[in-house]
Amino acid sequence: MAVILRDRVRPGVRVLLVGINPGVRSAAIGHHFAGYSNRFWKLLHESGLVSEPIGAQDDERLPEWGLGVTNLIARMTPGIDTLRPDEYVAGLRTLRRKVRRWKPAIVAFVGVSLYRAIFTAPAARARTASRRLQPRMRTAAAQSRAGLVPREHRRMPVTLGPQQNTFEGARVFVLPNPSGRNANFSYAEMLAAFRTLESAARGTWVEPFRH
Repeated sequence: MAVILRDRVRPGVRVLLVGINPGVRSAAIGHHFAGYSNRFWKLLHESGLVSEPIGAQDDERLPEWGLGVTNLIARMTPGIDTLRPDEYVAGLRTLRRKVRRWKPAIVAFVGVSLYRAIFTAPAARARTASRRLQPRMRTAAAQSRAGLVPREHRRMPVTLGPQQNTFEGARVFVLPNPSGRNANFSYAEMLAAFRTLESAARGTWVEPFRH
């Protein structure tokens, strides 16, 4: 039976890490990024974001280092293919409320696909969208979760690291998905992105590259 995966955060954290939704093992044991091949916790330590080696079972300690963690969508799935478009829209609405409440300086989206799903134009307007826009949001969300973002967004590659966007007043950062199944980035590239986030968390914000 799946365990409800609680947010590990408190008001005033400097960085809020946002995953897309819990995987099978995370939901089973009640801890974030708990997949056997997931490199999230190793990257946190080696980048200096946390000062000692910790694992998924220690996720409640993240606020000790000014970090929090949550998910866009609460429902557990083995992969993202079965996530429904309406879950993306509802999850975005909830995430906005969380960020307004917790007021992190930086919102770090863990995964390029997650960033695209949120910042495609229809999804980004979810909080003010009318019924007339709902079909467009559903289409964009479905494309994003399938890795098929609209053509204009495919022409604008997402660079890891700091972004030009803001999210409810917080600066936006993109991290690679640390899953062992992610072959799009080497471990060295992942670590470089996490280290850049560590610098940003200490106050050294690197201005994003302007395409």
